[in-house]
Amino acid sequence: MNVEEFHNRLNELYKPPSDGFAFVNIPEIRYMAISGHEAPEQSRILEAAKWLFAIAHLVKPDIRKRMGKNFVEPPMECLFWADDRADFAQGRREKWKWKVMVVLVDWVSDQRFEEALTELEAKWESVLEPRPEITVLQEGRSVQRMHVGDYAGVSTLCDELYSHFLPENELSPSGPYHEIYLNDPARTSPEKRRIIVRQPIS
Repeated sequence: MNVEEFHNRLNELYKPPSDGFAFVNIPEIRYMAISGHEAPEQSRILEAAKWLFAIAHLVKPDIRKRMGKNFVEPPMECLFWADDRADFAQGRREKWKWKVMVVLVDWVSDQRFEEALTELEAKWESVLEPRPEITVLQEGRSVQRMHVGDYAGVSTLCDELYSHFLPENELSPSGPYHEIYLNDPARTSPEKRRIIVRQPIS
């Protein structure tokens, strides 16, 4: 995949409509990721994101060699699920599992990722547990929608998704619930925040 194809694909995956759910076929995507379990408290999510973005900063020169000025830093993404679907649906967050992710383009090798992680651990004199890793996700057929506004409004959109849209279209969730945060909340007023809600389906 060349740079132009890469950007065209990103536009399809990361610019869904905000006025309704859209179907999309998600290809295999490679990520840096940190996994966790129990309640996904904001402090734990942000700590994981801090590590991933620090690694991304270290490998950025490698990516710029390939993409030049076209390079745009990818957003933070999160998966949420539970071993028992009812625990997730009913909001029993203490039983949830989660994964914080940032896209890692294919032309950054596994070895370069490990070198950057080792460099970061030495610089910060710290080792995060569980350790950041590379994961590959292939969600396939999915529905997604853009939410614009305060994060609190996402729950209303999710209720529409799971209580109405999926059953009315005879669809079922197939894989973890997925959120993509297109803005830095520290720099974006609540009414302008953009979040993609995505759900693989069958």
